[in-house]
Amino acid sequence: MISIALDGPAGAGKSTLAKAVAKKLGLIYVDTGALYRAVGLKFSRMGYNTELNCDIENILKSTAVDIRFIGQEQHVFLDGEDVNSLIRTPEISMMASAVSAKPPVRAFLLELQRKLARENSVIMDGRDIGTVVLPDATLKIYVTATPETRADRRYKELKDNGMDVNYDDILNDIKKRDYNDTHRAVAPLKVAEGGIVFDTDNLDFEAALCSLIEIINKGVKN
Repeated sequence: MISIALDGPAGAGKSTLAKAVAKKLGLIYVDTGALYRAVGLKFSRMGYNTELNCDIENILKSTAVDIRFIGQEQHVFLDGEDVNSLIRTPEISMMASAVSAKPPVRAFLLELQRKLARENSVIMDGRDIGTVVLPDATLKIYVTATPETRADRRYKELKDNGMDVNYDDILNDIKKRDYNDTHRAVAPLKVAEGGIVFDTDNLDFEAALCSLIEIINKGVKN
C-alpha cells in the first residue's frame, strides 16, 4: 500500500487535484475535509453556530459518519444520509473549521481515516494528514496558493453550481479560516516534516495536475 498526504489551506485545489490524481494512478481518493463538513452539518442542523457552546462529546455519541465509494466517487454519509450535495456551502465551511479545532471531533474521525489508509492505496487530503493522521505517509505534499487566488477559484466554482455568492465574502471567509486553521491549539495547519511545498498560484488545472503527478511519481520511486 502507498499513501499520499495532501495538506494545505482552503481552496488551494487539493480536492480537485487529488480526485484527478486518483483516477490517473489508480488510487482511492479520501476527502477528509468532507468528514469534518459532515460533522459541521450535524451541529448546524442542531442550531449551533461556530461557537459550539454544547456538549460535543455527547452529541458525537449519537453521530455516525461514514465514507462509501460508489464507483470511484467518494460519498459521505451522516447518520445514514448521503450529504455530499449539502456540505459545500460557505456556512458549512466555517462550521467545518470550527469543529475541526475540537479534540473530541478529531479523535472521533481519526481512526476512520487511518483505517482507509491501512486497507487501500490512497491519496488523502485535509489539513493535518501528513502531520497527524498519516505521519508515515509514503509522500507528503503541501498544496498552497494566495488567498485571492483561492477565493477566485471558490467563487467561480460556487457560481457555476448556481449559487448566489459574493467574492469579498468568500475572500474574508478564506482569510478567517486560514487564521483559524493555522492558530488552533490542536493539529494546526502547517507543512509536514519532510513535506514538499507545491504552489498552484500561477498554474491552471492541467498544468498543476501534470506537475503534481510528476512530483508523486518521483517521490514514490525514491
